[in-house]
Amino acid sequence: MSSLRNAISRRAHKERAQPQSRKKFGLLEKHKDYVVRATAFHKKEDSLRRLKEKAAFRNPDEFYFKMVKTKTVDGVHRPQSQANKYTNEELMLMKTQDIGYILQKVQSEKKKIEKLTATLHSLDDRPSSNHVYYAEDREEAKEIQSSSKNGKISFEDIPDNIKRKTAASYRELEARKSRVNDLEKIYMEMSLKKELQKKGKKRKLREDEIICPTSKPVYKWRSERKR
Repeated sequence: MSSLRNAISRRAHKERAQPQSRKKFGLLEKHKDYVVRATAFHKKEDSLRRLKEKAAFRNPDEFYFKMVKTKTVDGVHRPQSQANKYTNEELMLMKTQDIGYILQKVQSEKKKIEKLTATLHSLDDRPSSNHVYYAEDREEAKEIQSSSKNGKISFEDIPDNIKRKTAASYRELEARKSRVNDLEKIYMEMSLKKELQKKGKKRKLREDEIICPTSKPVYKWRSERKR
């Protein structure tokens, strides 16, 4: 019986629209719209009620250590500045760890460049005349061998997928070299800042005092007698 009841076509009841006399008030609010609005209203009402209860039962003698480190500005709690949170020794230790991480990344990138350069047979940015071509299967290898002339393969005879892979490898190689240069610059800057934070009198040399002119600043430390 249930299947027959569902087979009979029924009239699709449409929701009532806004009357013509109330068109100026916009769309007619449906029950689902009222549920959303009522839920939001009661949520705000409960939040205000909980805040009033906390204010009513607050202990005027309560104390937290964070009260000493914060202050109220226009009704908003602002913590004190954390500029001098760490000592000089702690800052030096953190900088040493950062420099060690940068140096590790430089060494890792250089190893990847060496491996990629050996694969592509390109040394010192000069591509060699001998290329190694890779095939996906035996049929592709036979196709490459058949297209060779006198043991040499012209660039036009190489399959398109191998050309794309080779070009992508060269782009990756250039990107890694650029990344190594950027990391080395960061490493040098961080090392200089770390040395400048150490104890000892130092001064920045003028341009006429520098033997080898350079765009980077050069510092000279005053010689001290070691005890």
